[in-house]
Amino acid sequence: MKDYKDIITIEPDKRSGQPCIRGMRITVYDVFEYLASGMTVAEVLNDFPELTETDIRACFAYAADKEKSQAVVYTNETPIRSEPIRPIGDPASGSIS
Repeated sequence: MKDYKDIITIEPDKRSGQPCIRGMRITVYDVFEYLASGMTVAEVLNDFPELTETDIRACFAYAADKEKSQAVVYTNETPIRSEPIRPIGDPASGSIS
């Protein structure tokens, strides 16, 4: 599913601004918690007849899109020190505290 934006809604006054399904009070996180607890998609749909399979797919699309937007790409990493670090107060480090 490419466009989940008509299904997943975010309203600041509903469920503390969490992403909900079609303006209902069922959040994307609720769906994932049910699935993570061992429920199948069919069981979730049976327990929540107001949900559709398209709604469940929209949850996955939303999560994938959010994950991609938070990905960090490292291009200029700090080089690793090649010499050992000596503790402060070690006479060999040149400073005594």
